[in-house]
Amino acid sequence: MKIGKYEIKHPIIQGGMGVGISWDQLAGNVSLEGGLGVISSVGTGYYKNMSEKVQIVTKKDKPKDVANFYSKDALNEIIANARKICGDAPLACNVLYAINDYGRVVRDACEAGFNMIITGAGLPTNMPEFTKDFPDVALIPIVSSARALKLICKKWKRYNKIPDAVIVEGPLSGGHQGFTYEQCMQEEYQLENIVGPVIEEAKEWGDIPIIAAGGVWNKNDIDKFIGMGCAGVQMATRFIGTFECDADARFKNVLLNAKENDITLMKSPVGLPARGVRTNLQFSIENNTAPKVQCISNCVSPCNRGTEAKIVGYCIADRLGAAYQGDVDTGLFFTGSNGYKIEKIISVKELMEKLTKGE
Repeated sequence: MKIGKYEIKHPIIQGGMGVGISWDQLAGNVSLEGGLGVISSVGTGYYKNMSEKVQIVTKKDKPKDVANFYSKDALNEIIANARKICGDAPLACNVLYAINDYGRVVRDACEAGFNMIITGAGLPTNMPEFTKDFPDVALIPIVSSARALKLICKKWKRYNKIPDAVIVEGPLSGGHQGFTYEQCMQEEYQLENIVGPVIEEAKEWGDIPIIAAGGVWNKNDIDKFIGMGCAGVQMATRFIGTFECDADARFKNVLLNAKENDITLMKSPVGLPARGVRTNLQFSIENNTAPKVQCISNCVSPCNRGTEAKIVGYCIADRLGAAYQGDVDTGLFFTGSNGYKIEKIISVKELMEKLTKGE
């Protein structure tokens, strides 16, 4: 699979998962094994392996404000440690469009040496503005419709740029969805039905590789979407079930113990439906015993500094940070619809062999 100037041996992108689920260990090992490892830029202030030279300002043990939650120095250390694993193999950084300081974080990622930037959670109509000094960095927006791709390509004309690849994500993915609650359940919005129109729209703009994402689980799924005309797939949830995944072992146990009906759509301070495991956090929200919402990190602009968080009953930065640290009582555990299928923890190497050669 070729994206921009970069060759990826296997047509598999490991989806970016934050806070701290896909950092140096997971992404480095995926790129080492011939896939595209993706480091999440979300919540880098929580990174555990920082050297003493990196100073994160905290309040109540949480990164304080945007500069610390999206720490440039921590991101530099994460990619440096990933490079120790995968060398010069391509690495991507996932930067959500809905975050505060989006442009700054994109520039930070380019300066850190990432080969590609992936952006979802909104339409990144001005993404090339922040990468114009880094022409070799491939730009990959995530869309949920042909209409969204058309809008992005129209807006990018002012930069004389088209996407180097496009990820089309269906409503079975983990975390935030590009659909309403109702659309997530409707057949016409399922990945198999939105891939084709996106491929056709891409042809109007040039030779843009299309990557299918959301509910992709095994080699049969990969072969199916490549057969439909995709260049490859993005998979996130299944990589949680690896030893190298940066999540705490207790996070992985939440998925190991999850049943199919435990995985559900829930409200989010971002204003989009989000898919995760129903755990003690959801019960505590319903019973008004959840941790008090206090905006410390100021992570996403749609939340309006905690206003939306108070409405839905939890702070997304705090609860994702707690999940990364293995707090099963107050953590928010995002997963795709297939998360319950994780039955045991295996190595990235073994998983990549399963995905490329079959179960």
